[in-house]
Amino acid sequence: MAAPTTDDNRVRLDKWLWAARFYKTRSLAKEAIEGGKVHYNSQRCKPGRMVETGAKLTLRLGWQEKVIIVDEISDRRRGAPEAQKLYHETDDSIKKREDLAWQRKTMQAAQLPPARRPSKKDRRDIQRFREQNNI
Repeated sequence: MAAPTTDDNRVRLDKWLWAARFYKTRSLAKEAIEGGKVHYNSQRCKPGRMVETGAKLTLRLGWQEKVIIVDEISDRRRGAPEAQKLYHETDDSIKKREDLAWQRKTMQAAQLPPARRPSKKDRRDIQRFREQNNI
């Protein structure tokens, strides 16, 4: 008796995100969808939503927000090069992510660390200042 075959055109959104290697587990993908981090065609959706080719997904991954277009449907998790063939990121999304990364990098470079750690006297002065100003 042969195992039941799955229709390649009908895959749940959480399973597709897992297969496309956006999340390590399906449960993490499900939590992201339920938490509003994933939008399907600019709308919130449920993890059981069936994915279609040509759909626009907006993913919030940490500091990054990616807008991708679904090219292929798969329910199997494979290597990263094969997973990247399942989708492509829009040019606007790539430019926006690069600009935000550059802004974060320049902001971080602008905040120089102190030249040295505070001495015992410096710490006492800081503590006295905080007590006087109720900080």
